[in-house]
Amino acid sequence: MKILESGIKKADLSKSENIFDGPMVKGVVDTEKQLLAVDAGLHADLEKVLLETGSNQDMLWGINLWYEDDEEDFVEFDSMINVRPRQGNRTRDVEDEATREKIIEIVKKWIQ
Repeated sequence: MKILESGIKKADLSKSENIFDGPMVKGVVDTEKQLLAVDAGLHADLEKVLLETGSNQDMLWGINLWYEDDEEDFVEFDSMINVRPRQGNRTRDVEDEATREKIIEIVKKWIQ
C-alpha cells in the first residue's frame, strides 16, 4: 500500500503486491488534495491510509486500474467506498460526471 509521491509508468503497476485477475490494481483518489493511493487488497485499506494523512472522506473515491487495457478502459469506477447516499452517490460507481473527470485527471497526473 502506498500513496504515490512521484509519477509512475502504467507498466509499474504490474509490480504491485496486490494484483487482481484482469490484471487490475485497486486505487483511491483524493479529489481535493489530488492524491492517489494504490496497491491494497481492499479500497477501504487505501481509504484508511489517506484518512490517516488528513484526507476528507467526502473527497475519496475508489477505482480499479486495469493497467494492460487502453486508456479508455484503464480506470474503472467501482468500489464499495463510493456508496454514499448523503452525497447523492447511491451505487458503487462514481455517478457525477465532473467527479469522474477530476479522478481521471488526477490519475493521469500520477500514472503515465
